[in-house]
Amino acid sequence: MPELKLLRAAHAPAVLAFELANRAYFAASVPDRGDDFFDRFADRFSALLAEQEAGICVFHVLVAEDGSILGRFNLYDLEDGTAVLGYRVARHVAGRGTATATVLELCELATKRYGLHTLRAATAHENVASRKVLVKAGFVAVGPADPAELGGKPGTWYQRDLALRQ
Repeated sequence: MPELKLLRAAHAPAVLAFELANRAYFAASVPDRGDDFFDRFADRFSALLAEQEAGICVFHVLVAEDGSILGRFNLYDLEDGTAVLGYRVARHVAGRGTATATVLELCELATKRYGLHTLRAATAHENVASRKVLVKAGFVAVGPADPAELGGKPGTWYQRDLALRQ
């Protein structure tokens, strides 16, 4: 059974493998991270852990029984009880409810462990799968997203009041 875990330094090799294996799949719906991301992965990963330690962000990985990463589920810009949600799942588990179930689990953690009351997420209009995940997880559209935030693509911000679904 996959387990949602807080990101740790030991996850670095599995996260890199996940990102590399799914790079083309992700680039079809979200802006590609670029070669520099992979060339400087160790530095970027260390920076993520430092942000997490500082309480600015909380990063999670969905870990399969074999230790491989099935997805990344992140809360960033934590401030005044709110955070922005970002997520991505491996191609081989996409379309099976994995993202929705894990977003729902993270919503529960956001309330109980991190004391958050509101989550926001932006997705491009063309990213139908992500929009479906958000709606199934109780998010509602609240307005347009700046295309600059979505790789130049038009999109929508979604929001979930965590107190409404406990």
